[in-house]
Amino acid sequence: MKKKFLAVLMAATVAAGTLAGCGESAPAQETMDMPTTEAAPTEAPTEEAEPTESEAEVVEETEELSDEEKAAAVAELIDAIYVQQRTDETDEQCAAAKAAWDALTDAQKELVEGENADPDYFGRDTGDASLDDPLNEDGIGENEILVVSFGTSFNDSRVKDISSVEKAIQEANPGWSVRRAFTAQIIINHVQARDGEKIDNVDQALQRAVDNGVQNLVIQPTHLMHGAEYDELMEAVSEYEGKIENIAVAEPLLGEVGSDATMINEDKKTVAEAITAEAVSEAGYGSIEEASEDGTAFVFMGHGTAHTAKVSYSQMATQMQELGYENVFVGTVEG
Repeated sequence: MKKKFLAVLMAATVAAGTLAGCGESAPAQETMDMPTTEAAPTEAPTEEAEPTESEAEVVEETEELSDEEKAAAVAELIDAIYVQQRTDETDEQCAAAKAAWDALTDAQKELVEGENADPDYFGRDTGDASLDDPLNEDGIGENEILVVSFGTSFNDSRVKDISSVEKAIQEANPGWSVRRAFTAQIIINHVQARDGEKIDNVDQALQRAVDNGVQNLVIQPTHLMHGAEYDELMEAVSEYEGKIENIAVAEPLLGEVGSDATMINEDKKTVAEAITAEAVSEAGYGSIEEASEDGTAFVFMGHGTAHTAKVSYSQMATQMQELGYENVFVGTVEG
């Protein structure tokens, strides 16, 4: 039967796939038959760490509340860390929110609802955070490549997408130390509170470079375009001029923005060709022309933005036309 369908694809990066905050379930690991061995003696159970004083206070204060009040108290603690600014209290707030959540019953957890809080904040299984390397260790040396991403709280996605980009950069540059920074403090707080994994924000990463005596710093963003996150990155970098001898900041994936929808560049051409080729292959066609003859169209969806960089989406649409991809379209979710 002739295929007739519309392939809708999320296109954020080429090498890393999607860097958005969504993930997939990890495949079940294969098992193998092992030779029977004599059972080892059972070890004594490991004692759980005692809660800190602040965490214990949060739990104690909520003991006499109703189910709804306990859930509301946790929602308030979550909303307090669902912010873009880090403060001196952030670490303590993350720990307190998790302690209060852990003290709830399963039924109480389902009642958690706030401005940004819901049961999924702590309750959703997004994979094993221990498989991720936050790349925040010291001992950097004189040469550093700082990979800056928006970030994701989905553990599986972070390992598969962001971490894979960082590892590829490290393999290609063995004489340099690769480190990580996220621009979304909201995501940093989420991962820290839920999983205990601490990821540097841009300021922390830059200060780490200074403290480690880095002389040559290359900042490689995984951002799609010159949007708000990229602007904030550049503002943060400007505060460290003179503190590090040489700082170079790479372009985002789509390169310079340009003045209008007709302004396209080699970066946009490279991305357009790569994502279209991958989409065509995933759909089971040998070429974009073959897909067109079969009545198949491809729609690449971006998030969208109110930033002036939103013209980049129109430029990508122009680039598709310039390449002769008549059955390829570009859209946004919002913006």
